[in-house]
Amino acid sequence: MMLTFTLYFFIAIVVIQLFYYLVVFGKFSFTRAQEIEAKNIPISVIVCAKNEEENVIKYIPILAEQNYPDFEIVLIDDASRDNTLDIFEEFEKTYPNVKLVKVKNNEAFWGNKKYALTLGIKAAKKEYLLFTDADCYPTSKDWITAMSSQFTKQRTIVLGYGGYEKIANSFLNKIIRYETLLTAIQYFSWAKIGKPYMGVGRNLAYKKEEFFNVNGFIDHIQVRSGDDDLFINQASDSDNTTIAYSPESFTYSAPKTTFKDWFTQKRRHVATAKYYKTFDKIQLGLFFSSQLLFLLLPIALLAFQFQWILVLSLIGSRYLITWIVTGFAAGKLKEKDVMYWYPIIEIILIFTQINIFITNIFSKPANWK
Repeated sequence: MMLTFTLYFFIAIVVIQLFYYLVVFGKFSFTRAQEIEAKNIPISVIVCAKNEEENVIKYIPILAEQNYPDFEIVLIDDASRDNTLDIFEEFEKTYPNVKLVKVKNNEAFWGNKKYALTLGIKAAKKEYLLFTDADCYPTSKDWITAMSSQFTKQRTIVLGYGGYEKIANSFLNKIIRYETLLTAIQYFSWAKIGKPYMGVGRNLAYKKEEFFNVNGFIDHIQVRSGDDDLFINQASDSDNTTIAYSPESFTYSAPKTTFKDWFTQKRRHVATAKYYKTFDKIQLGLFFSSQLLFLLLPIALLAFQFQWILVLSLIGSRYLITWIVTGFAAGKLKEKDVMYWYPIIEIILIFTQINIFITNIFSKPANWK
C-alpha cells in the first residue's frame, strides 16, 4: 500500500516537473531568435562600484566604446577605500559623456548599495536606464542597441542575460554557468508568460519612471541585497516587462574560482527570495521541491523493485525532456557545453541548494563590500 502511494506520488512529481519544463520553460526555450531593431533612445548606463579598481580600469573603457548615438555613463563610487574614485575621476576627464557620482558613508544607509544606486539614478539625465555591475562587460559594441531595442511605449522594463566567463578544465565553472543558465531560463520564461519575478543587476534596463512609481528601493531598503531582483519583483508586471536575449545583449563577468566563494555568493542571492511575492515564492519552492523529490522517491521504489520498469521509464522520459528543453535554451544563451554534464550538475545543485537553505537559517550571508 505504501509503495503504491509512493509510486502515485512519484508520478505526480514527474508531471509537475514536465509542466515546468514543457509549459513554463518551453516559452523561452522554443521561442524564435530575437531581432534587433535600433531605436536610438537616450540611455543612461549606470555602474555602481565599491573597491573595484582592478575591474573598472578594464571594463569602463569598453562601455565608453559602445556604438550608440546618445548615451551617458553614470559612474557611482560608493565610498571606496581603494583607488576606484581616482580612476573614475580620470574617466570623467577622458570621456565627455561620463558623469561621476561620489557617495559618502551615510550612517543611516552605511554600506547599502541601494542608497548609492538611488543617488546615481537621480543624477542620470536620460529617461531610460541601463544597469550593469562594475565587474561586468558587454559582449559587443552593440550592447546598448540590443538592450534598448526591446523597449516599447508599454514595455519599460527589460530583463537581460548576465553570464559568466568560461574557464577551461574547471568543473566548478560548469556548475556556476549551468546554475546561471537555469536561473535565466526561469526568469525569462515567467516574464514571457506574464509573471516576471526577478532580473539580474549585471544586465537590466528600465525607464526611470518605473523606479519612482514604486518609490525606489524604500520598501526593501532594510535588505542589503536585492537592488535588482527585489526591485523587479515589486515593479514588474505582465504589461511593462520584456526580455532581451540576442547574443549582442549579453554581459559577462569573471566567475568565482573556489566553491567557498561561490557558495557565499549564492547564499546572498537565495536570502532575498523570502521577500518575493507569495506566488513567486510558491512557484520557486514547488519547482525545487519537485526536483528534490524526483531524486529521492525512486530510491524507495527501486530498492524494492516495485514497478521498476515504469519507474525507470518515468526517470528516463523526464531526463530526456528536460535535457532537450534546457538544451534549446542553452543554445540561445551560448552555454551548450554545460549540457554535456547534465544531469550530474543538476544533482549537485539540488543538494547545494539544501545546504544553502540550512546554512542561511543559522547565519546571515555577507553583503555589499
